[in-house]
Amino acid sequence: RMKPTLSIALVHYSAPPIVGGVESVLAQHARLMADDGHAVRVIAARGEPFDERIPLIQLPLIDSRHPRVLAAKAELDAGRAPPDFSALTDDITRALRPALAGVHLLIAHNVCSLNKNLALTAALHNLSRESDSPKFILWHHDLAWTTPRYRAELHDGWPWDLLRAASAWPGVRHVVVSEFRRRELAHLLNIASDSIAVVPNGIETARLLKLEPQTESLIDSMQLADAEPLLLLPVRITPRKNIELALRVLAALRRRCPRAMLVVTGPEGPHNPANAGYKRALFDLRDELGLRGAAHFAAEVRADTLGRSRPYDDFLPDAVVADFFRLADALIFPSREEGFGIPLLEAALTRLPVFCADIPPLRDLGGDEAVYFSPDADPGSVAGLIADHLRADPAYRFSARVKRRFTWQRIYADYIAPLLLE
Repeated sequence: RMKPTLSIALVHYSAPPIVGGVESVLAQHARLMADDGHAVRVIAARGEPFDERIPLIQLPLIDSRHPRVLAAKAELDAGRAPPDFSALTDDITRALRPALAGVHLLIAHNVCSLNKNLALTAALHNLSRESDSPKFILWHHDLAWTTPRYRAELHDGWPWDLLRAASAWPGVRHVVVSEFRRRELAHLLNIASDSIAVVPNGIETARLLKLEPQTESLIDSMQLADAEPLLLLPVRITPRKNIELALRVLAALRRRCPRAMLVVTGPEGPHNPANAGYKRALFDLRDELGLRGAAHFAAEVRADTLGRSRPYDDFLPDAVVADFFRLADALIFPSREEGFGIPLLEAALTRLPVFCADIPPLRDLGGDEAVYFSPDADPGSVAGLIADHLRADPAYRFSARVKRRFTWQRIYADYIAPLLLE
């Protein structure tokens, strides 16, 4: 059965480029929902369109800083219902109705848990009770009633109770961003904890690491987002680089870490015709070891991934190789011969642990800070060195957990997509 396409409205006081955690999360949610084929609109007072697929509907009265809203808030903070509160609520309700035309699902971010614009909260409450109302998801990042800095602004009764009375919102879905917030909200609303969905926030790896478009294409084509760990070997394909040992180490490592992967960034060396034969031998060894899909050579990535008309037969651009230093979990460098060893320095600056051949130039560079092995070492022993080192490293373990659970793509697939289709 085909997945239904939903018309979804995301509501908040403001949208990007206004800087804020909720604004950033809202924009990520909107993009992911649009990527998944849904028709998405954002309703906010301030902001600018941030994606050509996602219209921004601007309603000035839903702002937290509109003069009428600020005047009403000053009275409310003092415990008085302003004389024009009902009129303001009605004006917001009338503005929202056409903005929500055809919407199946309304997702309100923080506007039903904070007292920044209680007339907006009351307007949404009115709309939620109408017979043709869209389904409501109230997405709570922050809770005014459990936050000490808001306590003096809150008072018993209506409209403040809209922020803490489950009975005011029958049939809505409550979502929070952490287990801590779920405990708080369950206690505040006096509802079962398991009736509240937890959807954590995430990170966008490409934006955080400023990845090149070409790097993103390689990550997708090689499925590197699934690697745990990702080993980097930034060399040309020539026999002295001892790449066959890296392949055998990867095969042994995958017996302990089944999602381990390796990327070799360079093409075959250009000056020795025998390098073409060495490359073919490596590809054969990869297949013999069952590493297709785990050991990746940029030299064989086809044109359609890189926007070229032929296989990539030169070094990847420096910016792309630099991206791989930021993406990888460790440098493996099993060369039999080196004059210097620049990748060790690059790994050091990007804080990659270095596992390298114990040859004089690399020993001179790495000192006591690298992990060494013989170029003729048993692959299983080298795999053990890598696995033990990484498992003892809290930074690696945390990074692996974040990659596994907290990328926006993973959060959308695991949490948001099922929630939309409830």
